[in-house]
Amino acid sequence: MKLSLAQYLSSQRRPSTVRTEREGAVLRVELDSPDTGNAVTEAMLDDLLTVLAVPDPDVRVLVLSGAGDDFCLGGDRNEFADWLDDDPTGRGIRIAGDKARRVCEAISGNHAVTIARIQGKAIGAGLALALACDLRVGADTAGFRLPELALGLPTAWGGVLPRLIHEVGAARARELILTGRAFDAIEAHELSVLQRIVPERELDDAVTAWAKPIVRRPEAALRVTKALLNSYAAPTRLADPSVLDAELMATVAAATRRR
Repeated sequence: MKLSLAQYLSSQRRPSTVRTEREGAVLRVELDSPDTGNAVTEAMLDDLLTVLAVPDPDVRVLVLSGAGDDFCLGGDRNEFADWLDDDPTGRGIRIAGDKARRVCEAISGNHAVTIARIQGKAIGAGLALALACDLRVGADTAGFRLPELALGLPTAWGGVLPRLIHEVGAARARELILTGRAFDAIEAHELSVLQRIVPERELDDAVTAWAKPIVRRPEAALRVTKALLNSYAAPTRLADPSVLDAELMATVAAATRRR
């Protein structure tokens, strides 16, 4: 049977790594690759950009979550290695790194209030995605880590470094990055990585408790307040070189690979 063009294109389309669900003024965006711990791939970045690049003005709250046991285990290391095999200069890393920055900026700069719903582990890129959100609630069993230095990479993904310094302070950020040690939900709360901790079964209730009053706020006031919060946060970050993240990661990865 001959396929129409639409049927052919549909048959060639890869499964999405992101699932969305709209309920009134709340948009839920779920990383949907549980078999890999929701590891961030270039395909996932593309899917996130498709969802986030042009915000729906009627959405007041955007909830970012992960399917399965973990929020996100970080970047896909196999894909990372493949990029270097294909081009030892790190071209693939530069392209994906630029997409990562755009995704995190689309989250942090979204006119809607963004909420990270975190269970299991949020590692590396997963922590970066969470930090891009306005509000973060985690299960009491959640765990966090920034392992990039141990992997021979700079902590330069999606603008995570200026956001981390802004949220937790330079001294604590320095210790977490240089040691690469894991920290639990209680410490994450003390560091303001999380604003709230609940048992995992209560995560959805906690998200709803935040979302309900927010969606009732007047749209113009909410939009302007979010813009003000972002504007006042920017000067405290001083110089924000996150636009260089992709170049820095590609250069260091290529140099490490040659050794």
